[in-house]
Amino acid sequence: QVQLVESGGGLVQAGGSLRLSCAASGRTFSSYVMGWFRQAPGKEREFVAAIKWSGGMTHYADSVKGRFAISTDNAKKTVYLQMDSLKPEDTAIYYCALDLNFVVIGTTPAEYDYWGQGTQVTVSS
Repeated sequence: QVQLVESGGGLVQAGGSLRLSCAASGRTFSSYVMGWFRQAPGKEREFVAAIKWSGGMTHYADSVKGRFAISTDNAKKTVYLQMDSLKPEDTAIYYCALDLNFVVIGTTPAEYDYWGQGTQVTVSS
């Protein structure tokens, strides 16, 4: 079993920054993908970014490229999402997720096996 716990959300003004963290516990794997998704009210959950735990391969949604950066701390089993130049349209609940069966970096929720509880990010204009 795997548990994922997000933290770091909050309220920030447009143009500001936040760093989200997702700590993993339970089983550990050397070849899997950690991803971040977000869901705004009335919208579907959408892909934000993902990273392959070993090797560091990353992938970003076009809407966040150049503004967000995903990284890992292997010793702490934690994945981070550094969010800079935040915009009001980034407002959403942000979820981290784990894909145990890496073939390619997945960009749909169905490809991920475990989910955190979510953390709210609100960007004011």
